Amino acid sequence: MNNENEEKLGFTKVMGSFKMPFWIASSMELFERWAWYGLFAVLALYLTGSTDEGGLGFTHVEKGQIMGYVTAILYLLPLFTGVLSDKIGYKLSLIIAYVILISGYYFMGEVTSYSAVFLVFLYVAVGAAMFKPVASAIITKSTDKSNSTLGFGIFYMMVNIGGFIGPAFSSTLRTQYGWKIVFIQAATVIFINLMIVILFFEEPDRVKNNDSIGEAILNALKNIWEAIKDSRLSVLLVIMVGFWTMFNQLFYTLPTFIEDWIDTAVLHDSIAQLSPALASFMSGGGDSVNPEMLINIDAGAIVLLQLLVSYFVLKMRHVSAMISGFIVAAIGIGLTFYTGNGLFTILGIVIFAIGEMMTNPTFSSFIALISPKGKEALYMGTYFVPVFVGNFLTTYISGNLYQAWSDKLSLLQTEMATRGLQMPAVTENFSKNDYFALASEKLGMTHAQMTQMIWDTYNPNSIWYVIVGIGAVTIAALFIYDNLVIKPKEKLEA
Repeated sequence: MNNENEEKLGFTKVMGSFKMPFWIASSMELFERWAWYGLFAVLALYLTGSTDEGGLGFTHVEKGQIMGYVTAILYLLPLFTGVLSDKIGYKLSLIIAYVILISGYYFMGEVTSYSAVFLVFLYVAVGAAMFKPVASAIITKSTDKSNSTLGFGIFYMMVNIGGFIGPAFSSTLRTQYGWKIVFIQAATVIFINLMIVILFFEEPDRVKNNDSIGEAILNALKNIWEAIKDSRLSVLLVIMVGFWTMFNQLFYTLPTFIEDWIDTAVLHDSIAQLSPALASFMSGGGDSVNPEMLINIDAGAIVLLQLLVSYFVLKMRHVSAMISGFIVAAIGIGLTFYTGNGLFTILGIVIFAIGEMMTNPTFSSFIALISPKGKEALYMGTYFVPVFVGNFLTTYISGNLYQAWSDKLSLLQTEMATRGLQMPAVTENFSKNDYFALASEKLGMTHAQMTQMIWDTYNPNSIWYVIVGIGAVTIAALFIYDNLVIKPKEKLEA
């Protein structure tokens, strides 16, 4: 129905129907995602990076806990922050969110201990969780049946434009000026949002609710529980946990895998043969491609190809599109971890992005498909549940499993001990890079030869079995679910 209304109005008229609040919210979303992904895309590298290069030198278990637990909590908090925003107003909520984010991003670059980084990042998550429901609510209130499809499409595009710009800036900034500037960048971008909301944003009309904040939160929890009690929905949410767990590996695990095992200097030279400018862009002006720029290919592909993929998907059943998207995404993410060849990493990320474009936008429609009439909004409120659980599970894959199976330093330490070669422990005074250099010297190998020896001996790419296995189980579960739940429902409605 929405698509038909928009076609009748025409593209130009639909674009003209969006008022100032819509464009303000969309702009703020772009800047907020710029700041978030500008940090998040490089966070794994910063947390586990060698201390002599400005990194914190944390283990992958610590990295997994900081990124996984905090992000999981972030996706639960909007349930409460959304209620708070309805009570105190959108403008005040945005100002509070931006003050938290500005101070949080800045101080994340100042603290260095595990507990301090965890707590400050959790503080940042509170700010992000206050922003999320307000931005979506403004878009909802700024659109109607005649323009909502295009409106939310523009909003999603802003998410990915911000998600592309942020890491691109961070890549160049950290290469040229060190890690601190990444956090200053995030704080500065959010300050722009603070100025936008203070100078240009006007509080929209809201339905006043006389319930207390506690009563409103309790009612929200009851509504979520009412929806989850529907086994058709709860099974779907469990299945989607697999997708989010697999998707999260792109940001949690792949950057450190690239850092450990992909010779990005060779990749830089290969790209430079085709385009020196592109090679310089992807390396931040250095002589090797930065991992975050490879990850950023995902967002870039979405910006360029989403409309084309969406047009292709329109001709498919929603469920079939999701199953196909899962298969494509599983192939792509598996390819990125299977080989140490950077060109295959790029190919795998592009393939994964196509699968993501087929799957993620249709998830909402999939929930709507099984929602009882009149309860669509109630069921849509459960969207965050698999995202929360997926981030929680990712903690152990990106942390504990990677530490045991794929961490270059851990595997090298095992090899040196097996050979009876004494090595000092990694400390503040003896960095991870120092360890690699000394091990290379004792083994009589170049760094590249040592890396290849560890790869051949311990097969750190074996982690792809687990990641793709999660995708395979998800695909099988969704296929069964389609045949047992969705197709019978479609037959009844035909």
